[in-house]
Amino acid sequence: MHFPQAIISGFTNYVRFTGRACLSEYWYWFLFTMVAAIMLGMLDVFILSTPAGQNSGNTSLSILFSLATLLPSLSVGVRRLHNVNHSGWWALLLLTIIGAIPLIYWQSSRGTTGPNNYGPDPLVMRY
Repeated sequence: MHFPQAIISGFTNYVRFTGRACLSEYWYWFLFTMVAAIMLGMLDVFILSTPAGQNSGNTSLSILFSLATLLPSLSVGVRRLHNVNHSGWWALLLLTIIGAIPLIYWQSSRGTTGPNNYGPDPLVMRY
């Protein structure tokens, strides 16, 4: 999956917590959200703030973007866990500090080849 396809898929399937997401879809989505949040954060600081560095009462663009992409990010993360044959409930490990370690490992692992408990392989072309 290419970068634009991953972004389109993330927004199209923003409430779909079933099925599977391939490795490239997850990491391209992650890259998109991080780069956009950093750029909007810089825009907040350099353009929307007052000369003294205080917020001029404008709502932070990076916070609005993060809120807008929260549900799609959760959805892509859950579908990525499904691709390595784990329940989406394992995403709750992020609430603990040590739980991020297995999540990073699973998000970086190659998905299950062929169908698994959560659906068909997302890398197999369907005609």
